[in-house]
Amino acid sequence: MSDNQADLIVHARWIAPVDPQGTVLENHALVVKDGRIADLLPTALANEKWQSEDQQHLGGHLLIPGLVNAHTHAAMNLLRGIADDLPLMTWLEKHIWPAEGRFISEAFVYDGTRLAAAEMIRSGTTCFADMYFFPAHAARATVEAGLRASLFCPLLDFPTPMGAGPEDYLRLATDAMDEWQHEPRIQIGFGPHAPYTVSDAPLQKVITLAEELDVPVMMHVHETAGEIQMAVGNTGERPLTRLHNLGLLSPRLLAVHMTQLTDDEIALVAETGTHVVHCPESNLKLASGFAPVEKLRKANINVALGTDGAASNNDLDMLGEARTAAFLTKGVSLQADALPAMETLRMATLNGAKALGRDDEIGSLEIGKQADMVAVDLNRLETQPVYDPVAQLIYAATRDQITHTWVGGRCLMDNRQLTTLNEALILNNAQQWQEKIAGADRD
Repeated sequence: MSDNQADLIVHARWIAPVDPQGTVLENHALVVKDGRIADLLPTALANEKWQSEDQQHLGGHLLIPGLVNAHTHAAMNLLRGIADDLPLMTWLEKHIWPAEGRFISEAFVYDGTRLAAAEMIRSGTTCFADMYFFPAHAARATVEAGLRASLFCPLLDFPTPMGAGPEDYLRLATDAMDEWQHEPRIQIGFGPHAPYTVSDAPLQKVITLAEELDVPVMMHVHETAGEIQMAVGNTGERPLTRLHNLGLLSPRLLAVHMTQLTDDEIALVAETGTHVVHCPESNLKLASGFAPVEKLRKANINVALGTDGAASNNDLDMLGEARTAAFLTKGVSLQADALPAMETLRMATLNGAKALGRDDEIGSLEIGKQADMVAVDLNRLETQPVYDPVAQLIYAATRDQITHTWVGGRCLMDNRQLTTLNEALILNNAQQWQEKIAGADRD
């Protein structure tokens, strides 16, 4: 290939690269070569400098980095709507854990992840952080779909369909790391479920292994007031204090939810470099509380955005999640200028990449980075006129306005049509699981 020959050139009305911060480029082109961003320049100059047989002219579109869903349980798409309108512990103990005990298998995870992958591609997510069983099978579905994923192998004190206890879970995690170490789109980490389901000894092993293997750790932390009360009643200390004393708080940790935080705890999170993953819609639906996002941001804590699983959200719509995050942060802080649109986009892209340790490769549209990107059609009645394209994206656009999704320059959705997944097959498969699960409830 000659020096001026590109694999793909995308011409867009606007490009929001996320970095440099606050930048919006008008009438620019993004050039892709060997899966990476080779150039970012005005369209007129691109036509002079570069050639490509594949050129996309998106005159009414905003091009953004691929969205990074920093916390979900992808295979739980097959449990969407199975137990609604319930508080967290009732939802978990009476419905989700029994259903998982009955139906979780390698096939369930593979099929559920495929369903989730299709939804994520159609809603602009190009990388997701998953915490669920049988991560190797989630990895296979992810790679087949063309997405990137950081897969956190669950760890609990009690048996599940995946193993008898902590030793099994740790072995499965390290086996998955070995199996997928040569696939750059897949990262495997450790996912201890929560302070109330994992005791000290397994957590200490996770800390040691994560350090030795240089992998991240994800955990649900301070999700509800009840969790805090239970911990204080049983041990006399709050969960975050216990985790800090064990040595878990660090730049390796993605602490998910974090709705119950004192000012001292926020200072501790900042001091240790711990990342926070905000899941506003799941927190709202389960009435878990509100993460103090503006306080966290002012403390210079990296806050990423996640949808949680479709059993508690009930979708994997990162654009909708971003809008909820922005509105909720303004309402909770009583500050209309809290979490502005540009910062919300950053939370949904580069902050998530940073939390996963992947920000040198993804999360922003910069020369040299992977060409993971999404085109959003703002030339719709619902998003016209456009004075500020990023504000329009966050406050008015919906996921059905996403027309194209690329990962590493490969088009996974072209004008709303999936290119790597068979939509009809996935729909039929999901309906078969629904009949099986619903039928078991009638038995």
